[in-house]
Amino acid sequence: MTPGAERDGAFVRVAAVGDIHLSPDCRGLLRPSFETLPLCADVLLLAGDLTRHGTVPEAEVVAEEVRDLGVPVVAVLGNHDYHSEREADVTRVLTDAGVTVLEGDRVVLPVAGRKVGVAGAKGFCGGFAGRSAGEFGEREMKDFVRTARRGAESLHRALADMSADGCAARIALTHFAPVPDTLAGEPVEIYPFLGSYLLAEAIDEAGADLAVHGHAHLGTEHGMTAGGVRVRNVAQPVIGRAFALYHLPLAAS
Repeated sequence: MTPGAERDGAFVRVAAVGDIHLSPDCRGLLRPSFETLPLCADVLLLAGDLTRHGTVPEAEVVAEEVRDLGVPVVAVLGNHDYHSEREADVTRVLTDAGVTVLEGDRVVLPVAGRKVGVAGAKGFCGGFAGRSAGEFGEREMKDFVRTARRGAESLHRALADMSADGCAARIALTHFAPVPDTLAGEPVEIYPFLGSYLLAEAIDEAGADLAVHGHAHLGTEHGMTAGGVRVRNVAQPVIGRAFALYHLPLAAS
């Protein structure tokens, strides 16, 4: 919440999961659990790696799992969803099923008579403060770091734009991790490939009330940015269920 913002007891119920890695042999696996969402949640966030290899048939399975759930579904793609270089087609299939797929943009949802904003970007890797890749040297290295920087900048813009939307709560949705806290349990040698401190900087500078990500299958659910924004790793192997549920207070109107 914005520092000093008043609350009146209203909240948004956020269901979230990532890294479900669906394929045709998983058809119907999550649908029974997802169908309970109208009873307990106001929105479902999908934090990337929705498919195994980023193919259209896999995306069609995901689409059927989340079609007509009775709550808005908002997603970002993950690295697996890019693997076959069909990410535009994956996005189209999901969009046709009613999913809002974000990449450097935002969506504003009505909840309890207020506005809840979700800003989304896949993000990228690169590492964390003191142990991160630098934009120096070979073109390939500079391109690598610039990819991470562009993703973080797009998230920052989307979050900042929500200030003008009058949102009572703002959520940052990424696939890659913004902080190392939620990577605890992963081999430290691969931390630089699981996220980037640039995402956390974007979240803290633009402001958010909750940050949700996936990608780190062996990580930890709970973390926090240096600026005090709660971070949740909702990779399905971490949360161990169809979705995690968080209650986020809404600023008074």
